[in-house]
Amino acid sequence: MRAAEAYTGSTVVLHEWVTVMGSRTLHVDPSNAEQARTWDGDQGAYWAEHAADFDRAVHAYQQPFLDAAHLQRGERVLDIGCGAGLTSRAAARLTAGGPVLGVDLSGPMLRVARREAERQGLDSVRHEQADAQTYPFDEASFDVAISRAGAMFFADPVAAFRNIARALRPGGRLVLLVWQDISRNEWFRSFVTALADGRDLSAPPPDAPGPFSLSDPHVVRERLVTAGFRTPHLDDFDLPMIFGRTPDDAFAFVCGMLAWMVEDLDEAGRARAHAALRADLEAHATPEGVRYDSAAWVVTATRP
Repeated sequence: MRAAEAYTGSTVVLHEWVTVMGSRTLHVDPSNAEQARTWDGDQGAYWAEHAADFDRAVHAYQQPFLDAAHLQRGERVLDIGCGAGLTSRAAARLTAGGPVLGVDLSGPMLRVARREAERQGLDSVRHEQADAQTYPFDEASFDVAISRAGAMFFADPVAAFRNIARALRPGGRLVLLVWQDISRNEWFRSFVTALADGRDLSAPPPDAPGPFSLSDPHVVRERLVTAGFRTPHLDDFDLPMIFGRTPDDAFAFVCGMLAWMVEDLDEAGRARAHAALRADLEAHATPEGVRYDSAAWVVTATRP
């Protein structure tokens, strides 16, 4: 789940092919440079620190997503936008030690992913900080490519999916979890409305990177077919998101996740926005936690 980039957008940096990340140099497509800085900076650090909270929020989607992948013993798996590595570790178990490569732009989240894979003794998992749109994967080196809510942020999705298709063997499978339209995702509408404090925080254009860039089934099919995939299929899932066990837990989590949304408000504005958010979270408290409706597509396609 990467809602934090809903309104930050992605600045096109036509002249920049290398982005410096701390002591590392990460090669990215120029159009993904701002995304790289975001996810390798404070935003990525917050997601890394709260990896368990993020995974808990989308827990209901984990099993349908993995079921669609039909991972088999020994299969080679590429995990795109792997974050803190929960899906990579699940893939390693389902393939009984088949090699898994997880890639992400976020150094902080990858450090969590590597640490957890080592702690759990999953020697078949490897993680690389990389831009999947341009990374030189070995051709036909994977049986399956998966991405749980990580494929919506490419500046050039056709180029990215073409690169991923190249990495798959003929007949290899692609499995994505992507959000449906904003109108079907109560959690997002509620958080934005509460924190806007009357401002007009318009969503980015449908073709811009963001959590809803692959919400239109026609767009998804067109982009995948153009990139070289065949028979794209979308399954509709309408499942709950849980943002904390209590409203206090959820308030701390969401305020940190969306802190950027109130940065330009004065003290009184932030107080109003936070009060509105707290009231909304309290209204969604249930015995199972702070629950919001959501909807996602599980997308499957194959490389010819």
